[in-house]
Amino acid sequence: MFVLEQEEYKREGINWVFVDFGMDLQACIELFEKKMGLLSILEEESMFPKATDKSFLEKLNSNHLGKTPVFIKPKPVKGSGAESHFAIVHYAGTVNYNLTGWLEKNKDPLNDTLVDQIKKASNELAVFIFADHPGQSSTDDKKGGRGQKSGAFKTVSSAYRDQLNNLMRTLNSTHPHFIRCIVPNETKSPGKLNSVNTYKSTGLIQ
Repeated sequence: MFVLEQEEYKREGINWVFVDFGMDLQACIELFEKKMGLLSILEEESMFPKATDKSFLEKLNSNHLGKTPVFIKPKPVKGSGAESHFAIVHYAGTVNYNLTGWLEKNKDPLNDTLVDQIKKASNELAVFIFADHPGQSSTDDKKGGRGQKSGAFKTVSSAYRDQLNNLMRTLNSTHPHFIRCIVPNETKSPGKLNSVNTYKSTGLIQ
């Protein structure tokens, strides 16, 4: 998307220094999405009852540390007070991550009874959000029983991946349109407004 936006700048003759996001973005995408990428390992470890944060980190390091250029050991940040377990080199900079509790959060366990009560709530938004919640009993009482399971155990990471795949399918089947940011004051000076630049940035005048 960033590349397409910069191509739009070029077609419009906007004075712009091209930023090459390509390879940096691709390396991060592969780190997260490939067969033994971060999301796959998180998913796999979440399925093992005896898996821990330590075993998760060990598996990440064995698969990516020294093998994937964007996956590195974190450098200590003075005064932060937070422990970092690994770092990822994004195109915009290096970001440290603390994976404490990731496995538990990824499982997102909710009691069946609690989910059933939310599904039967009077709040339409709450009912809509939990309508397709996986692994919980269904509100369909046509068979007169307690209901049947609506789906198997599903992690947050797998739900995220499904949403991302749906988004990419939508983007690939449509033509993107960009919203141009208006910058009326490029110097960020108080009380100053450059009306000519404002109209140029919106494309209202050439």
